[in-house]
Amino acid sequence: MARKELTVEPRQVTGKKVAQLRRAGILPANIYGHGLDSVSVQVATDDLEKTLRAATANEVIDVQVTGESAARPIVVHKVQRHPLTSGALHADFYQVSLRERMRGGVPLIVTGVSDAVATYNGVLMTSIETLQIEALPLDFPTHIEVDISGLDELEAAIHVRDLIVPGNVTVLNEPDVVVVKVASPRVMEEEEPVAAAEGEAAAATGEAGEAPQAEAEAEPESDSKDEA
Repeated sequence: MARKELTVEPRQVTGKKVAQLRRAGILPANIYGHGLDSVSVQVATDDLEKTLRAATANEVIDVQVTGESAARPIVVHKVQRHPLTSGALHADFYQVSLRERMRGGVPLIVTGVSDAVATYNGVLMTSIETLQIEALPLDFPTHIEVDISGLDELEAAIHVRDLIVPGNVTVLNEPDVVVVKVASPRVMEEEEPVAAAEGEAAAATGEAGEAPQAEAEAEPESDSKDEA
């Protein structure tokens, strides 16, 4: 399957002046990688958002920098967004080598029906939602499935070692880490009153002690990448 493509242009505007680019629908970005100098680029915000909606986590995208002969294989490492509007402020593109393994997180997707949940009213508890792996960039799976159909008893669990992953993928999590577990409903009922009591005690302490400090108002992240 053909890889997704994104066209960007070299960027000369840096610092506070990048605000003018954003108002014009252009997003400042940087391309960097292991052993590579950082390259300042700019991309149409709409084009990037469209690509992000269609791409999966850690998917390799071919970025064509205007004026360069060959496209650069990248993964979108981070998109900084405004805390109030969620509008994109800056993008970090990590250039990869298709011949070198890289590390990253892959989402875990629960599938199937547990008899312990359906029949015995067990409560399915998820301990981790992302699996840390190492693989070649083009071998990164979009997700790893966690089949819970084999959990037919209360307190049954699936550990990292039980997950089925492609042979070309190395799992970095400890094998004994619990991924999902079916807890007894009786245990959950016993834990709830304890949690409620702790909450009431904390509230009483807050009333008798100093007034809690108000949360600071959210501010946009500084465009530190563009100062360079």
